[in-house]
Amino acid sequence: MRKTKAAKITLKRRDVVKRILSQRGDAAVVTGIGNAVHDVASCGDDARNMYLGGIMGGASMVAFGVALAQPKRRVLVITGDGELLAGIGSLLTIGVEKPKNLAIVVLDNQAYGATGNQLTHTAAGVDLVAIAKASGFTSTALITDTAGIDAAMADIHDRPGPYFAVVKVKTVTGPRLDISRDGTYISRRFRTAMTGEEGW
Repeated sequence: MRKTKAAKITLKRRDVVKRILSQRGDAAVVTGIGNAVHDVASCGDDARNMYLGGIMGGASMVAFGVALAQPKRRVLVITGDGELLAGIGSLLTIGVEKPKNLAIVVLDNQAYGATGNQLTHTAAGVDLVAIAKASGFTSTALITDTAGIDAAMADIHDRPGPYFAVVKVKTVTGPRLDISRDGTYISRRFRTAMTGEEGW
């Protein structure tokens, strides 16, 4: 695939996620597969984090379900462009249903980072923000610098949704972290954190 010419990308994904999660409040955070898991975990492991380390393309729909079940809680997706593209139809369902408490932030490095940085379709110009708008998202943003992140913080955490943002980030990532790969444990811990009920 040929890469389109684009403005120089300066944002580092871990810095972006750290900035966003610094104001998470009581939000539930659902991650995409691969680097997004480690980006979120690098800010501190939390029972309100649902790490989807084994599901490609499912983060937005899992978060959609959580948003419906927890309507008073902000639900935030942090995922990559490759993961979202694998489940791009999720944007249509979310855009139609319009959960007000759901925000999706896509860290777009234009590559499948977990498998060797093969280019994704965003490298060829596919516009995820335009797809979200056409799907019915009430608020969208394309973020390319630190000022853009700062300007979007209130929208990410508080604006009635569904909210969708693409943040253009460098391909380089941080080290992988030693977090649990036990999906049953992670999901039960997350349910307990959401409901307050033990014994899942």
